[in-house]
Amino acid sequence: MIDEQNPTGVDVDDDVPDSPVTDALEAAAALHDVADDAAEATLSEAAEVAEELAEAGDQEGANEVLAEAIVEAAVVEEAADELGDAIVADAIDEEVTAAVDAAPQPEPAQEEPEATPAAEVAEVEEPPAADDPFKGPGEWYVVHTYAGYENKVKANLESRIHTMQMEGKIFRVHIPMEDVMEIKGGKKQIVQKKVFPGYLLVKMDYDNDSWYVVRNTPGVTGFVSAGTGQKPTPLSRREIEKILVVKKEEHKPAVRLGFEEGDVVRITSGPFADFNGTISEINADQAKLKVLVNIFDRETPVELSFDQVAKV
Repeated sequence: MIDEQNPTGVDVDDDVPDSPVTDALEAAAALHDVADDAAEATLSEAAEVAEELAEAGDQEGANEVLAEAIVEAAVVEEAADELGDAIVADAIDEEVTAAVDAAPQPEPAQEEPEATPAAEVAEVEEPPAADDPFKGPGEWYVVHTYAGYENKVKANLESRIHTMQMEGKIFRVHIPMEDVMEIKGGKKQIVQKKVFPGYLLVKMDYDNDSWYVVRNTPGVTGFVSAGTGQKPTPLSRREIEKILVVKKEEHKPAVRLGFEEGDVVRITSGPFADFNGTISEINADQAKLKVLVNIFDRETPVELSFDQVAKV
């Protein structure tokens, strides 16, 4: 089974001590479990009431009871998730504050004699292009983070790099993103999604100091290595080209439909409203679905738009 926190299957440094963030994640997971149980109980009770109403001939009342139960269950789960996210975010902020307070204060910069114009010209180096991952010093490493907190970890790490004066060893922090086409309410829209949830890339000169700054950033759970050794493995040129170098003429947004063939859906509008069916065909370009609906004991194909169905 693929580890959701480590889908690459490579070894990750997992020697993570207990921390406020770890405790917060456990508390958030517990809240989620409690909300799931409560939602399941609400839906179960509503199903029993709806069945009794349906048997009594009140199908409209049965549908109304189920709809109200679904909304109530969704509200409970959403509230639990928001509370869990808030708990984890507060814990991460607490670790960031503690790390910044514990960081050694930079020594006052010593005044240096002014360089001659010739020396100044000799010391000026052209900065690397922002979109070229190969220019400049350092190698790219993959860092594993708490899933869902990649942006927070990136901000934390960049703050530590500046506070601990590590700009000469840690050069860039990057979260690979991609344009994804989503279809909501029958309309297409382009949104940005993380290519590798739970991971970010760091370009740096690897040594004990740079390892310490990255590894001890709140939200970081370890470096990714290709073997069992402790030393992280930098990305190869081929991997960097695949992840970071995208030719514009070849770039095409991926399509995220929200539906798959074989999904069971409920028709929400039109002449077949409240019927259930199975998706047999998806036309992403036209935002249409072909759904097999059981009518008089025969499966009949019905063409519907995306906004006419909902997952069961």
